[in-house]
Amino acid sequence: MQLHISHSMRSITISSNNDLMKIKIAARHISYRTIFHTILILAFLLPFVFILTALVTLEGVNKCSSIDCLGRRLGPKLLGRGDNSERYPTDFYTILDQVHSEEVPDDLELPDNFKQLVSEMKNNKYNAKTFALTLKGMMERSEREIRESKFQELMNKHFAATSIPKGIHCLSLRLTDEYSSNAHARKQLPSPELLPLLSDNSYHHFVVFTDNILAASVVVSSAVRSSLRPEKIVFHVITDKKTYAGMHSWFALNPMSPSIVEVKGVHQFDWLTRDNIPVLEAMENHDGVRNYYHGNHVAGANRSATSPRLFASKLQARSPKYMSLLNHLRIYLPELFPNLDKVVFLDDDIVIQRDLSPLWDMDLGGKVNGAVETCKGEDPWVMGKRFKIYFNFSHPRVAESLDPEECAWAFGMNIFDLRAWRKTDIRETYHSWLKENLKSNLTLWRLGTLPPALIAFRGYVHPIDPSWHMLGLGYQNNTSIESVKKAAVIHYNGQSKPWLEIGYEHLRPFWSKYVNYSNEFVKNCHILE
Repeated sequence: MQLHISHSMRSITISSNNDLMKIKIAARHISYRTIFHTILILAFLLPFVFILTALVTLEGVNKCSSIDCLGRRLGPKLLGRGDNSERYPTDFYTILDQVHSEEVPDDLELPDNFKQLVSEMKNNKYNAKTFALTLKGMMERSEREIRESKFQELMNKHFAATSIPKGIHCLSLRLTDEYSSNAHARKQLPSPELLPLLSDNSYHHFVVFTDNILAASVVVSSAVRSSLRPEKIVFHVITDKKTYAGMHSWFALNPMSPSIVEVKGVHQFDWLTRDNIPVLEAMENHDGVRNYYHGNHVAGANRSATSPRLFASKLQARSPKYMSLLNHLRIYLPELFPNLDKVVFLDDDIVIQRDLSPLWDMDLGGKVNGAVETCKGEDPWVMGKRFKIYFNFSHPRVAESLDPEECAWAFGMNIFDLRAWRKTDIRETYHSWLKENLKSNLTLWRLGTLPPALIAFRGYVHPIDPSWHMLGLGYQNNTSIESVKKAAVIHYNGQSKPWLEIGYEHLRPFWSKYVNYSNEFVKNCHILE
């Protein structure tokens, strides 16, 4: 078959073997002007079509690999109609809002993981609402599991913090045994010729109340090694009766020359009896107090309405140390040292990194207590403490007596003017508020000795520079190492003590460098190994 078109384009002839067919086409005149205008219009439109095509391709979620795909997406735009890519998310957001206010059905079977979720979506042809409900159920289940794990972690940490490590218990037992068998371990501390210096106000007197021999050794060693005049240092270490022999043995066998160390047990103070301290007697005999500190810390706790951080603070408040006589002795400093004018009180979980002798020259302006305020600082968790953190201001007695925005201060490194203290009623105020808290079934505050001290010392506190006392090393994992290096005293307040396995590894070296690992007793008890 042959096809022939005439030059004038007015006829077409089709021939096949012997057959011939001729088709005439009606005359149609196309001017060159029309062709020219058509070309101009196409030249103008094509760039826009190219750009639009490129944009549609780039905006698409899926890549188009065929003309058909591109046509389906480009067609609506060329025709002035938008696609559904923006409408779909809006519809899904609406479904999510609906599901947010609905409860997940109890009989809804939740996938164990994402892979199973995708598989069930394909097999069961989930609609959007079913998918949203399933996803909500999976997330709520994960949140519950994480929350329970966090509370369990806090409980475990609480038990680890309140227990005595095996190595420290071993150290105490071995040193106690040494006291009974070794005369050198029983020698008088300090030697008789140095006894007058225990009440000499020209010396710098430090006081530590502790039943932890290892911790006490670090406090004394760090103070002596950091001092510019260690020969002017006198340490008064006061411990309980069960620890006295071991504590005495340690400092008798490991003298801190040229400094002086005195070790005394509470049983050696004749006036320090339960009869003279009625508040402590009441605390030990009060059923509510015993249950609070020694009962089940989990039973009755509404953990669904409690944040993990609040739960942790409640656990810390229930530490048995708050019932210890040693923890309350600080309020009797003027009576314990009647001949001293000034002392620096130290907790046993601190390390001294700088000479502290300037504290004795500090003018407290007639105040009793030189302390670091804990409401001002870069870290709000550590230095954001005001009265509202410690007290229950929903209680009428607290609300009418205290200001929730009043700045708190820290125990742990305090310079006390005992002469000024003896002119006040600080001890009586402390006792009075402790009794009120007992009568109210411990509803005025939840923490131990600091809240009543915050009240008793109101108007008697002289703020000192925060560089003297850095807090939080026992609960703030993100503590700045550079700030630690600059501080005069660092305080491992909190549960993560450096002698515990739960202590922070990057902060432990600041404490452990003062442990005498070459000591026979330390080696045999495998301290921190």
